[in-house]
Amino acid sequence: MYEHFFQCPYCWENVSMLLDPSVYEQTYVEDCEVCCNPIQVTPAFRANELVGFEAMEIGQ
Repeated sequence: MYEHFFQCPYCWENVSMLLDPSVYEQTYVEDCEVCCNPIQVTPAFRANELVGFEAMEIGQ
């Protein structure tokens, strides 16, 4: 697993999520560990390296 830190698009707090580098590209929803709002997360990996990451509010 790969731990990635980013800023929540709702509360702007610095949060972390564990990402699975065995999946080339995926999109899923995970709640912010601070404000509990749902975040659409889209990580992209190449050769087990994170090459792209997007965290967006749901419905925006």
